[in-house]
Amino acid sequence: MLELTALQTETQTLIDAINYTWILVVTFLIFFMHAGFAMLEAGQVRSKNVSNQLTKNLLTWSVGVSVFFLIGAGVDSLVGGGSFSPAFGSSGTGWISWLYGAVFAMTAATIVSGAVAGRAKLRAYVAYTFLLAAVIYPVVSGMAWYDAGLLGIDGFVGSTFGVAFDDFAGGTVVHAMGGIAGLTAAWVLGPRIGRFNDDGSANVIPGHSMTFAVLGTLMLAFGWYGFNVGTSAIFGADGFLGDQLGRVAMTTTLAMAAGAMAAGGVAWAKTGKVDTLYVANGLLAGLVGITAIPHAASWWGAFLVGGVAGAQLPIVFNIVEKRLNIDDVCAVFPVHGSAGIIGTLMLPIVVAPSYLGSTSRVDMFLAQLTGVVVIVAWTVVTTGLIWGAFKAVGQARVSREHEQEGLDVSEHGVETYPEFGDEGAAVVDGGTVRTDGGVLGENDVPAERTTDERSD
Repeated sequence: MLELTALQTETQTLIDAINYTWILVVTFLIFFMHAGFAMLEAGQVRSKNVSNQLTKNLLTWSVGVSVFFLIGAGVDSLVGGGSFSPAFGSSGTGWISWLYGAVFAMTAATIVSGAVAGRAKLRAYVAYTFLLAAVIYPVVSGMAWYDAGLLGIDGFVGSTFGVAFDDFAGGTVVHAMGGIAGLTAAWVLGPRIGRFNDDGSANVIPGHSMTFAVLGTLMLAFGWYGFNVGTSAIFGADGFLGDQLGRVAMTTTLAMAAGAMAAGGVAWAKTGKVDTLYVANGLLAGLVGITAIPHAASWWGAFLVGGVAGAQLPIVFNIVEKRLNIDDVCAVFPVHGSAGIIGTLMLPIVVAPSYLGSTSRVDMFLAQLTGVVVIVAWTVVTTGLIWGAFKAVGQARVSREHEQEGLDVSEHGVETYPEFGDEGAAVVDGGTVRTDGGVLGENDVPAERTTDERSD
């Protein structure tokens, strides 16, 4: 005999079950973005640093999610106006909410690894990830995504301008914050050996695999649907949120496409060539640009935001490289930092009439600008202090010899592509294993390989 349990269940129980199941599904999609980041970053570094980059991605998740569980979620709650309530004190759906918040936090954290690739000590990067997951990001999310609280941006701008700071899925809270943190850390560390000449001119150090970079780009784009569309529940207080879900899916897709086309177009206009990596990163910049406002932008606004975010990529990267002489290896600032800020500030320009209502576009812009300024200031100051402290005690950067040898051997004792390396050359705890069974110290150079020959 059939049971009518579903029909007898309270409507609200069914709605909650559907919404929480949806949250879990999109959380898993967002987690998959770490595979995309790993491939994208591994493709953009030299072959001698691939294992190091992959290890940083693995540890970003492992260390960061643990710290966010024990500390970060509690700080987020405290800053948001509640009590210090770490996730280990929760249960059931509370843990689902924690995991959903954690994948956003870890996205911000892993962005930094691409900026400091090729020369940051693993221990320094892991220590920074700990502090980002424990304090830096939770303060930002607590400030931006709660109406009140100790540092509530929404409460301040709402009372000042009559409209709240609006960042739907983390264009500034997650991506711009990560991009700015990466740029700050890269500036403190200094450039890789050989990246810039004495006169300030830049040398191109190409990554080792365009295939990995493009694969990572498409994996990230796939996960981004969880990032943006997943920020909207299926059912809200007024019923099914189909209009919002549809708008977010549409604007996310159009901005993604516009970003790729615009970045490729600007690169072509500058050099006469359509640079593949600019197209890939432009696609991501378009996604970042729309992330703060996919629920509110018009269809043409999605094209505009994505196009502007993609077009600025080659321009801003050129400024970072040739004007500021900052070695941002994976272009995390133009992809995540400036693109996220631009998209957030463009809300009053591209907002759909139905979302704008009677709100003043000027007040909306001032509210957005205030939120961006506060988040940028907090990120630059905290990141600069932390990496500055690491640098002051000599723990920020690997030695010149280890950088030339490659971080795979100096930090991990492996070669990602051993078939193409020197036979018998592997580094364990800073020493090189010789073919005769002896071990050289970390400052010794094998007779058959000079220091200069050990660089790519």
